[in-house]
Amino acid sequence: MTTLIQYASLICVTAGLVCGVLVLGTTRDLRTALRTALDFWLAAGLLRLALPNSTTQLLAIVAIIAVRQLVSRALSAHPRPAPDAAQGRQ
Repeated sequence: MTTLIQYASLICVTAGLVCGVLVLGTTRDLRTALRTALDFWLAAGLLRLALPNSTTQLLAIVAIIAVRQLVSRALSAHPRPAPDAAQGRQ
């Protein structure tokens, strides 16, 4: 059972990388891509909670959640450029 959970966690990490790159390539929006990847990585951390707990695993999950919250707040603090301003530079 623990091996299955470890593989599921690894799949979530990989899916986060792949989906983040796909979203970035499709939408050209770094914020959305980073949020997508962070959500998958948060899922991987939560899956690891199903494993026998150790202090380091719990601290790693807390760190993932904290980083996700900080990045989300930092990205929302900076306004997006207006579409007209972006088109004028081309």
